[in-house]
Amino acid sequence: MGRIFTVELEGRSYRCRFCRTHLALPDDLVSRSFHCRRGKAYLFNRSVNISMGPLEERMMLSGMHTVADIFCCCCGQNVGWKYESAHEKAQKYKEGKFVLERGRIVDEIDLSTEVYIDTHGSTSDTEDS
Repeated sequence: MGRIFTVELEGRSYRCRFCRTHLALPDDLVSRSFHCRRGKAYLFNRSVNISMGPLEERMMLSGMHTVADIFCCCCGQNVGWKYESAHEKAQKYKEGKFVLERGRIVDEIDLSTEVYIDTHGSTSDTEDS
């Protein structure tokens, strides 16, 4: 196995929830109104640091599509899918776009609000002076 080279995105980005690898930029966000089996999903024009699985025909809520699952190139987790082709004319706008599942990505804003909680507690009720 060779060394993995990743693309570091400038500014705010969406990252893999599991390993924090950069996946997409907010400027490439097309829609937040997509859904998947596990919940909400976002549609992007571009995505980086991914590998694609094999193409398959998949029946979705919007009709039949040819898609490929996409995986984080660093940790291998499935993070969504790519639309290769749409069979219905009204769905052609999705072709070549990427869907990232909201439960599998984090926004850098989410990262900046993560809080460490000390579950061991303090052994003293007094403040140090």
